[in-house]
Amino acid sequence: MISKEFFKNVDDVAEEWELSREQVLEAFSQGMIAGCKKAHDVRSCRVEIKEEKNEILVYTQHLVVEAYSIDVDKTYTQMLLEDAKKINSRVKVGTVLEQKIDPKDFGLFAVRDFKSRLHETLTTMKKENLYQHFKAYENEMLNARVIDVADDHYRLDIGKDLTTLLPKKEALPKDNFHVGDHIRVYVSDVELKTKWPKVFVSRTHPSLIIRLLENLIPEIKDGTIEVMGISRDAGDRSKIGVKSNEPKVDPIGACVGEGGSRIREIVKALSDEKIDLFRWSDNERELIANALQPAQVIAVTQLNPKEKTAMAIVPDDQLSLAIGKLGQNVKLAVQACGWSIDIKSETMAENEGILY
Repeated sequence: MISKEFFKNVDDVAEEWELSREQVLEAFSQGMIAGCKKAHDVRSCRVEIKEEKNEILVYTQHLVVEAYSIDVDKTYTQMLLEDAKKINSRVKVGTVLEQKIDPKDFGLFAVRDFKSRLHETLTTMKKENLYQHFKAYENEMLNARVIDVADDHYRLDIGKDLTTLLPKKEALPKDNFHVGDHIRVYVSDVELKTKWPKVFVSRTHPSLIIRLLENLIPEIKDGTIEVMGISRDAGDRSKIGVKSNEPKVDPIGACVGEGGSRIREIVKALSDEKIDLFRWSDNERELIANALQPAQVIAVTQLNPKEKTAMAIVPDDQLSLAIGKLGQNVKLAVQACGWSIDIKSETMAENEGILY
């Protein structure tokens, strides 16, 4: 069958379904095979597409047998040798005999099966393409647009004609989005469901901050500065330890930016969540002291590298700051630096006879 019009339309179909040209041709072949099977009551057909000649060739396939049997390959419909020889006099038992047919002769039910299989295959391919596209964003940050607001979730347009839900429990306490707002979310998981891929997103995940830092701070993206530790009370405060692999680059200054421009962008993207940056150090005492900032630390003592425990001594007027409201500062410091920290004021240390 020669069909110049079909080959002209392939690219349009590919664009409409967001598929490659090769995928559309494969889907068409699968549809044609389904129609051929229905039209000629056979188990197997073959389609050959010759673009250079604008040709679509369709063949029925029969397995040539001496006598009908239930023990032969069930992939094919059987044809007795005597009947096969009427088509091809040189055919032998065991041969797969092909006969070219014209799809224009398909009846109503064959056309129905063709269309059904074509649409089914196109849909499956698009679903798989979508899954692979968003799977590449797993553990990454994604820009999304709010298209609906409900009591317990936001509905987001994440591109490729796909939407997902941001549950309010995965949003930040100060998030108050409206339809049309553009927001950044972290893709925590992507699953291939029966209908379309399911993309799970969050704004409370600690890695969202890392992706924001990578996106807004070139020195982190290119590896000049590394994020070594992070802890987060989502929506309230995060504590991030950074180190520079280039002596001339100040990791804190680079992250803050001129006039605080860089860190301000990150805080804005997180609905005013506070960000504490501290300088990472390979010296355990310096690391622990830095992690407890903004509190001043007089000394770090009683280090146990095996258990990763230590004690920090702070001025009397810095004790509450070091511990933080409801213990938040020390909790975040412990999570970010990986050391369990006991905090004592100078007076407490003196009364308990602690040397430092």
